[in-house]
Amino acid sequence: MFEKLFAAGDTNSLTMDAPHPASLLDSGVQGVISRPIDRVEGPLKVSGTATYAAEYRIDDMVHGVLVGAKIGHGTVESIDCDAVRLMPGVIDVVIDFDTFIRNSQQGGETNAPTQGVRQVDYFGQIVAIVLADSFENARAAAQALPIRYTKKEGQYAFEEHRDEAEPCQDDQVQGHYKQGDVDAAMAEAPVTLDVTYVTPSQNSAAMEPHASIAVWNDDALTLYGSYQMPTSDAEQLAKSLGVAKDKVRIISRYIGGGFGSKLGIAPESVAAAIASRRLGRPVKAVMARQQVFDATVRRSNTEQRVRFAARTDGKLTAVAHNSLTSNLPEETYFEPVGICTHFLYSGENRSITHDQVTLNILLSGSMRAPGEAVGMVGLECAMDELAETLGMDPIELRKVNDPDRDPEQDVPFSSRQLSRSLDEGAKMFGWDQRNRTPGSRREGEWLIGIGVSSAARSNMLQQSSAKVEIHPDGSATVSSAMTDIGTGSYTIMAQIASEILGIPVERITMSLGDTNDPPAAGSGGSWGAASAGSAVYLACERLREKLAAAMDVDVDVLTLKDGMAIGDNRQKAIGELVGEGMQALGEIKPGKNEKLHRQASYGAHFAEVGVNAVTGEVRVRRMLGVFAAGRILNAKTARSQCLGGMTFGIGCALTEDLIHDQRTGKLVNRDLAEYHVPVNADVPQLDVHFLDERDIHANPIHAKGIGELGICGAAPAIVNAVYNACGVRVREMPITCDKLLAGLPPV
Repeated sequence: MFEKLFAAGDTNSLTMDAPHPASLLDSGVQGVISRPIDRVEGPLKVSGTATYAAEYRIDDMVHGVLVGAKIGHGTVESIDCDAVRLMPGVIDVVIDFDTFIRNSQQGGETNAPTQGVRQVDYFGQIVAIVLADSFENARAAAQALPIRYTKKEGQYAFEEHRDEAEPCQDDQVQGHYKQGDVDAAMAEAPVTLDVTYVTPSQNSAAMEPHASIAVWNDDALTLYGSYQMPTSDAEQLAKSLGVAKDKVRIISRYIGGGFGSKLGIAPESVAAAIASRRLGRPVKAVMARQQVFDATVRRSNTEQRVRFAARTDGKLTAVAHNSLTSNLPEETYFEPVGICTHFLYSGENRSITHDQVTLNILLSGSMRAPGEAVGMVGLECAMDELAETLGMDPIELRKVNDPDRDPEQDVPFSSRQLSRSLDEGAKMFGWDQRNRTPGSRREGEWLIGIGVSSAARSNMLQQSSAKVEIHPDGSATVSSAMTDIGTGSYTIMAQIASEILGIPVERITMSLGDTNDPPAAGSGGSWGAASAGSAVYLACERLREKLAAAMDVDVDVLTLKDGMAIGDNRQKAIGELVGEGMQALGEIKPGKNEKLHRQASYGAHFAEVGVNAVTGEVRVRRMLGVFAAGRILNAKTARSQCLGGMTFGIGCALTEDLIHDQRTGKLVNRDLAEYHVPVNADVPQLDVHFLDERDIHANPIHAKGIGELGICGAAPAIVNAVYNACGVRVREMPITCDKLLAGLPPV
């Protein structure tokens, strides 16, 4: 619809059907691209003036507190609203058994989530919202609200139902893939490995809780929400409410972390919107921390059987990665555990399958690097075990199996620097000092070891658009429904516009996170900066052509720098060339190129740990991540993303474990006191190194996603280091003292 707002020739649209070898960012005339520029919104955040979803001040607003079910499976028979309506400050209790959403929606989906909350599928499912004149009054009434249930027998224990798993249907990846004959290859190979690794459920635990403020203006809704993908989220919300999508606007300017938990709408959005429409007043609903854990999404637990068949030189002849995960009834999403196993290593015989167990526990959905973050625990720890079985160096084993072409699709890689990442990382980290015999290096009570893992994350391009305007004073505005969840989108997109248009970054105003602006895929899947950034690039490319025409010079000889246009021995202020203003729309779309090349980012993780020989305590002493992800758009924000991902890896390996009561499905550790994410004391010096790379097949800015690459392989590097330190191989995450003590060498 935005194209209608632009005159013919104002829109620059590109479908990636072929490589894009030339890039306007290569010139570096303005000198801002790739530099470690401070975040443009940083001063707002550190001064507390960046407005997050729950912080908008709106006249006549009431406070809503959500009410969760206190059974794991069954039916809500009745809710006694009158019992709390006379409590202090209470305005109303709103229930809508048909329209309230039962659980969150997956990212990118445009359909409504599962609706209808009379049927309870999991403990904590939102069934009502209490409205009052203050949060405290609403909370008191919500806690006192009487609800009568009919309980049904639920399925809560994964182990009890693992044999009832059903094959996953193709979703974001293939549910089942087979090539050749793995069993025959295993029978014939001189060296084989067959191991099982287990990871528990995990929670995104973003700093900002899920929150929505709903405001109706006649029949149109504005929702101030903490959401990563406003364009598709607005469609989800419209369909949930039964209104036209052009009647829903989502504003999500700043997001205090999401990690996938805010990709799709969550129950508080629909509850606030329905309550606001009925009451005729704005309604704010903020999830308590416990409700974020109870009623948004989790990363599924996994059970991964990994089998390898290899020649004596380490060359793989068979790779099998077969996983079990879990989710709610009737949910098609599954944790794509084997997503990078498809292309990471060679092997002509292959089996990568996903089966799912139905449980009445919280929805399983996307969490940072869905698939790879936990799938590489099984794959990369198994590679470490195979290296030991073969008597090979773990790095050498990975390099021997680094394929020249995609081993399944038989297409070239768009770019691939896995072996180089391993080699350079080994030199930087001091891999040659690694003790080959586990448990042989000791410093007092501490057993010291180092481990390695490959890193890989699929690269995706998503349809996105952006508008760029140049104003008569020489400043510019960039607008898009793209979001910034702390990754640096505001800064990166301003840098792209600055580099191409020659306008200083400080003279560029960014407008993000509003569905009134051109639609974008939003933040998720590590596609945000490359997709929306490419849209900004295309809009600026069209503006360069317009500026050249206004100056009557060929665009190829036009130089834009520091607010000036220079060409044919003339220069003029850019603002003087735009009249009353000049604008363009850029739009990027995925095309044939993504099928013609396997696109992914690569890297290597190195970790050194100490294991206390007396207590079994594990301490990460240092880590190094070496990454190749196309053009690095901002060295500071990219490094920050990798540091965050590596910290996630520490949590996956050592601390994070979402525990459900197997009698009711209720979450036992449902806050940040009991769900243990790494804190400062757990995180040592982390080093990040980027390899120079340009991927001409990915997009016109030659960049690839990096937000999730940092977590991929981080955990198994630590797990492998623990084995190297003490000789105890732990295959069930997280590694806690009790899993090490019995196998530690005598003191």
